Amino acid sequence: MAKEMEREGIPAVHICTIVPISRTVGANRIVPAVAIPHPLGDPCKSKTEEKSLRRALVEKALQALETKIEGQTVF
Repeated sequence: MAKEMEREGIPAVHICTIVPISRTVGANRIVPAVAIPHPLGDPCKSKTEEKSLRRALVEKALQALETKIEGQTVF
C-alpha cells in the first residue's frame, strides 16, 4: 500500500519489523520497528519507557516523511 500511495504522489512510511520484505515489496521510506510480535512497543518495558519508544518511532517516521529521497531508504 505504501508503494501505491507514493505512486500517487502521497509520501508514505512503512514501519516494519523485517526490512528485506519491505524492500522486496517496493516501499520507499522504511523505518525498522521493534519486534515481530510487538512492532511499536515492548511489553517488558515500563509504561513510561514504552511511551518514549513509541514516540521515538513516530518521530523517526515523521522525519522520514519530510525527507526527499531517491529510491528506497531505510531510516
